[in-house]
Amino acid sequence: MDYPKRIITKGETDKKIVKAIQTQLNAKGCGPVAVDGDFGPGTVSAVKLFQTRNADSNGSQLKADGKIGAITWSTLFGEETVPVIDTTSSAMLQKVLEIAVSQIGVSEDPNNKNRGLEVDEYLRRAGLEPKGQHYSWCMAFVYWCFDEAAKSLGKKNPLVKTAGCLRQWNETTCPKVKMADAKNNPSLVKPGFVFIIDHGKGNGHTGIVESVNGGYLNTIEGNTSQAGSREGTGVMRLTRRKIGDITKGFINAGKA
Repeated sequence: MDYPKRIITKGETDKKIVKAIQTQLNAKGCGPVAVDGDFGPGTVSAVKLFQTRNADSNGSQLKADGKIGAITWSTLFGEETVPVIDTTSSAMLQKVLEIAVSQIGVSEDPNNKNRGLEVDEYLRRAGLEPKGQHYSWCMAFVYWCFDEAAKSLGKKNPLVKTAGCLRQWNETTCPKVKMADAKNNPSLVKPGFVFIIDHGKGNGHTGIVESVNGGYLNTIEGNTSQAGSREGTGVMRLTRRKIGDITKGFINAGKA
């Protein structure tokens, strides 16, 4: 059974889905639970037991919350049952991805100074003069990628000209997918979308979605590290971000 594009929780009314979950829980040795279509306390406990006993496809322990989102569903029913999206029909977003991929491997020079030949150009394109300054540049990188794509297609850059992640989220006129909606239904997120994370106190991080695999994202990000830092030193391809960790959501700038 394919993921139903929403998180399944206690009180779920679709008995067919609940029975499939209960049957699978029993098959995985996390019962016995009655296959009655009632997502009650017994089924919640069985789901939590399954979650404590299993890791996701990246080897990370499942969150034992008794809820079945895309990541738990994938572990319970198989990776082939959750959405995998690795193509886009938008010429703009396809060009953005091509340009972003071409930048993988760019690094600060010197390290940890938010400077370098390419980094300085990203910042200038977003409206900042890096001379003598140490600006975070993840949003500047994203803006630069869209600016290069727009130029090559003879179009206007659809993003707000800024190096500020949260300003981009607050001021963009592009369509958005909020985190809660994306977490429920990962298929709403497409390659080329811009993700925005709010770290609090005015700090944020951003990058470009390269593909969607259930509840996980493959991304291309600037000013990051292989650990996913918002203050890393290069442009990298990452494969561990959870959709649920994207605290603001996603921007669809593909209509330009």
